[in-house]
Amino acid sequence: MVKTIKFGIISLIIIMLSGCNNSDDEIKTEQSIIGNWKLIEVYSDVGDGSGDWNPVENGYTYSFSSNGEFSSTRFPECSSGTYTINSNELTLVFDCNGFTTGIENPEGTFVENYTFESNTVILVPTYMICDEGCGWKFKKMN
Repeated sequence: MVKTIKFGIISLIIIMLSGCNNSDDEIKTEQSIIGNWKLIEVYSDVGDGSGDWNPVENGYTYSFSSNGEFSSTRFPECSSGTYTINSNELTLVFDCNGFTTGIENPEGTFVENYTFESNTVILVPTYMICDEGCGWKFKKMN
């Protein structure tokens, strides 16, 4: 009889524990590039490894729509285009004929690695050589 009670208690504990799931307590929020973003900081380094994030006043903006289009105040000559996301790569293709800054290849196309950090997104250019690192930090606007 004691063995039956022990078996019953152990079985009950196993059933109770198998019903527990860590994700039950977590509230997941999907991070999305869709929305309005404003540049708030730039990462720069003078070459000695002491790089840091520095605040930006009146930073330019990006607005990403769910249909793959964006608008931006980054370049006065061209303010719109299309974007695609592949893994952690954001590709921005500005749609103005002949638009180029001279640093991107192909012309008008900018590929950025991106990561989300709290309510910010960090863009790191793949088209620039940054020996000590570089990047732009954007805050999501309401």
